[in-house]
Amino acid sequence: MSGALAGKTVLVTGGARRLGAAICRRLHAAGANVVVNYHRAQQDAQALLRELNGRRADSAVLARADLLATGALPQLVRDTLAAFGQLDALVNNASSFYPTPVGEIGEQAWDDLLGTNLKAPLFLAQAAAPELRKAHGCIVNIIDIHVELPLKNHLVYNTAKGGLLALTRSLARELGPQVRVNGVSPGAILWPEDPAWQNELERRRIVNQTLLQRTGEPEDIAGAVEFLLTAPYVTGQIIAVDGGRSIVL
Repeated sequence: MSGALAGKTVLVTGGARRLGAAICRRLHAAGANVVVNYHRAQQDAQALLRELNGRRADSAVLARADLLATGALPQLVRDTLAAFGQLDALVNNASSFYPTPVGEIGEQAWDDLLGTNLKAPLFLAQAAAPELRKAHGCIVNIIDIHVELPLKNHLVYNTAKGGLLALTRSLARELGPQVRVNGVSPGAILWPEDPAWQNELERRRIVNQTLLQRTGEPEDIAGAVEFLLTAPYVTGQIIAVDGGRSIVL
């Protein structure tokens, strides 16, 4: 345990699995109390809860919520306060991801992708802002390198993450000086679970476009999040954690 976040409380959306779980583990290891938001991944959430509390008793709680239900987002803040009495940081990690080729885009996909990747981070940040101001806290948004390098056939996702980048910088202006707001843009870290991404040749092509010639690890993203939560003079910034891929595409 580094202790860099000892005494702090962090709410992580989509925290039960994949990158979210890695972020929760890293921040918990740094001393933070963690509120793990999840929607459907109950088994994963329960397992993570047992793991974290097994390492440090009463240091983690679960908060189930559908982030598309905007009216339910303030309850996540209330749940956090009920559990730990404070909210020092918010990590907007939860995300929907799937292709939306032009000609096949419907309103349901628009509402879902914009909802999870942009609308929920905005309204959750708004709900959390009063407590974050009190704590002189921080928000970290998980973005994507494809906001500037659009991923083909993912028009709505690209648009949503582009909006999240703009939201990150706008919130830094709106909430400063009390609250810092930054973002992390992953490259190839964990392959998407969509069957379309199981093609080994396509994976190799992406790795070959990466300067470090390998994929990253969830811990790489988690480490960047911890850095931003503990960097007192950094705000309005987006860190690409992509092995150098974005500078050669």
